Amino acid sequence: MDRVFNEGEQFSKMNFAGEGLPAGDYEDCTFTGCDFSNVDLSEFNFLECEFIDCNLSLTKLRQTSLKDVIFKRCKLLGLHFEDCNNMMISFSFDNCSINLCSFNKLKIKKTVFLDSRIEESDFTETDLSSSQFRNSDLQRTIFNHTNLEGVDFRTSFNYSIDPEYNRIKKAKFSVSGLPGLLGRYDILIE
Repeated sequence: MDRVFNEGEQFSKMNFAGEGLPAGDYEDCTFTGCDFSNVDLSEFNFLECEFIDCNLSLTKLRQTSLKDVIFKRCKLLGLHFEDCNNMMISFSFDNCSINLCSFNKLKIKKTVFLDSRIEESDFTETDLSSSQFRNSDLQRTIFNHTNLEGVDFRTSFNYSIDPEYNRIKKAKFSVSGLPGLLGRYDILIE
């Protein structure tokens, strides 16, 4: 099967769940209001692409390359980012719904999560050093043996991070976030 190469293309309000996206390489492309739910994007390459107002629920990402990809106002449900090609993987999230996603064992330093709902997602053994979780809801998200050194959590909430099982040197937390750090000790903070 031939692979396509698209550069600088705009894709708007397309339902790839029905017709599929041609396999290939996409560079500096913008996908706006597109439906990728249940689409197999395995072995696709996305370089400096933007996904805006897209539904990526249950999208398959086996050996998918995501380099400098921006997700804005997207629905990301059940994605296994750890299945991606982890060579130079980098992305950011702005006002996204990131539910039941897995980032296990990825090296995604300096990743920005802005104004996002990150619920029941898994960052086990992930290197998130120097990342930012700004104004983000981390309800029931798992951090276990995660490198959180230098991560900024000051404006995020509903997180539960055990300092004994995560690296948190120089991570930033607000006073209101202390219960999320000390929850295992069953103490009252007033």
